[in-house]
Order: sequence, then structure tokens, then C-alpha cells
Amino acid sequence: MTQSAQLRALSEAHSAHNYHPLPIVIAEADGAWVTDVEGRRYLDMLAAYSAVNFGHRNPRLIAAVKRQLDKVTLVSRAFDHDQFGPFCAELAELAGKDMVLPMNSGAEAVETALKTARKWGYEVKGVPADQANIITFEGNFHGRTTTIVSFSTDPDARGSYGPFTPGFRTVPYGDIDALRDAVDESTVGVLIEPIQGEAGVNVPPSGFLTAVRRLCTDAGALMIADEIQSGLGRTGTTFAVEHENVIPDIYILGKALGGGILPVSAVIADSDILGVFKPGQHGSTFGGNPVACAVAREVVAMLKTGEFQERSARLGAHMHDRLGHLPSDLVHEVRGRGLWAGVELGGRARPVSERLMELGVLAKETHETTIRLAPPLVISEQDLDWALDQVEIALKA
Repeated sequence: MTQSAQLRALSEAHSAHNYHPLPIVIAEADGAWVTDVEGRRYLDMLAAYSAVNFGHRNPRLIAAVKRQLDKVTLVSRAFDHDQFGPFCAELAELAGKDMVLPMNSGAEAVETALKTARKWGYEVKGVPADQANIITFEGNFHGRTTTIVSFSTDPDARGSYGPFTPGFRTVPYGDIDALRDAVDESTVGVLIEPIQGEAGVNVPPSGFLTAVRRLCTDAGALMIADEIQSGLGRTGTTFAVEHENVIPDIYILGKALGGGILPVSAVIADSDILGVFKPGQHGSTFGGNPVACAVAREVVAMLKTGEFQERSARLGAHMHDRLGHLPSDLVHEVRGRGLWAGVELGGRARPVSERLMELGVLAKETHETTIRLAPPLVISEQDLDWALDQVEIALKA
């Protein structure tokens, strides 16, 4: 039995089967490439669902971690540390907002945004107690907590987890009329992914985000942009909402904010929104810890140069041009922006993912018929072209 088979057998026997990974065991990684335990190299075209936007073991980010590990790793929020204030100020400046509330995972940040919207609705907007509602969209993916799956439309994410949290109304993604009909005087927020990732990299109709922004303003509700996957350079801009020049009331960030090293997430808004929290009303032991702040500060500094956004826009245009020329009998549709694409197939996508792995490219299917492509933003054009060659070979196979 190979070392890979032995390790996968251990996983199969002793870990809960809540994932269906490709049969590969990664031992090393660098840039856009990973290496398995047998020494075979693969080009990573998934980037941990955008968590590795800046490449595996990015030297600047690794150096930031090492510097911080030699100083202090955790003090909890019972005390301040020297990375916390600068992190909050720098991230707030990047987003053009006043304040930051740091958490760890993306789901925690979404939960925090939901609590923020409800608390703001009761204390600022004046919604009667326990009457607040938040609008969400079909096909959404915001995390796995009990509250979040309460408004999921994915049977796998939702099945057998009830009873569910009330206070949410779900409408079709991209349907502004349905959204308008769902909003009332007790609506405190509209939670939206500017591009739906898990649903297959679904891009909303042109002008939809602008219409959502206008509707939220008119209704006195908060526009909450979940940019956990779409943000921080993935689509060719810092935030995906920038494609329509939209500024939401709340940004939710995660994944790439941790530099592919550790979980870091944040909710970002102005002080009239995040100012509703008082000591003891919300928190996290590890949220905003020194190592997280040190890494995230370096991420923000890297984004401020515009280099990664430019690479994503330029290489993304090239990737979409090539994907657009794939045979129409094999590919029904290609969706996405920047270095992010959902390739909609006519049949099951899992066998294509497995064939790609055999060809040395790592990608993953979603919702049975879509292959997601989201390489690290540091990928070279040569490597990208080679990966796209393998995609065409895998599809034709």
C-alpha cells in the first residue's frame, strides 16, 4: 500500500465523512504548486476556495508570521496588543469604513454581520423587538452554522438540521422585483454574495448590485456584502462590488485575509453601525489575535499596491477568453470574473475533476455539473495556459 493510500485509509477510518476529497494527500506547497506524499506535483487551480489568493507559503506572509511568533501569539481581547489597533485602522482604510470587528472563520463573520444588522435594526432603526427580518438569496452559501443553514436552499447543507432560526426571507438571486416585494418596514438587512461561489460562480445580471444598493437605501436597510470568496483581489478588484461602483454598508471578509496561513475574518462598517456593540455583547477569544493581525496587516499592505488586483484582471481576461473557446458540446456556459470561473458541463463534473488530478491539475466540482477554477493570483501565465490545456484534454476525454 502506498503512503498516500495509508494516510487516506486513516482519514476514512477516523474522520467524519463530511467531505468527499479527491484521492490525493498533499505534503508540500509553494506558490501555485503543491506536492503529494509520493512527490508528484500538481498545479493548484482551487486556491482553497480563495483562501490562498497570494499563493502557498507566500514569502512576505510567512515572514510576517515568523516575526510575530517570536513576540506574542495570544493575549485574548482582555488586553490590547501592538498589532490590533494598526490592523483595524489599515483594514478599515482599505474598505473606506470607520471600524472593524475581527473574528476567525468566515461563518463567524457572517454570524457577526447578522447580529450587527439585527442589533442596529432594533436600536437605531427602531424595529419592534424580535420582528427584524433579513433578506437572503437562493443558491447562497454563507457558512455552516445552524442559523446560516436556516436560510440555505441547498438540501445537503440544510437537511436534518432543524428546527431553523426564524427571521429570514429568501428570494431568487438576481431578481430585483422579488427582492422589492420581500422588503418591508421590519427589514434590517439584505445579505448578498456579489458573486455566488458555491452555487457555481454565479454572476448577477448587470445592474443588479446597483439596484440592491438603491433599494436598501430607500428602505432604510443595510446592504451586507459577503466578500469572503469574492473579495481581496479575486475578481480583478479589491472587492467584487466595485464592478458596479457599489459601496455596501457592511463588508464581510475572510479566507484570503488570513493569507492562506490561518483563519482570519472581519466585519467592516462605519461607526454608526458597528458602534451598536458595547463591552460583553459579542466577542471571540481568538478573534483579532496577534498572529492573525500580523498576517492580515501584510495582506492589506500587499493589496494596497494594486498588483494582485491587476494580475487577476489581466490573467482572468485571458482565462475567460480561452474557456470561452471550449467546444460548446462539452461546455454549456462559463461564468465568473477575474481569476474565478464556473465551467458548466453537460454532465457530471466529478469525473472531470478526477481526470484533471491525473493530469496534474487540482480543481473541484460543485453542485454536480460545475467545475470551479480559482488559481492563486500569483500564478504565471505559462502555468495558467498549461492548466487550461489540461482542462480541455480532460473534457474531451
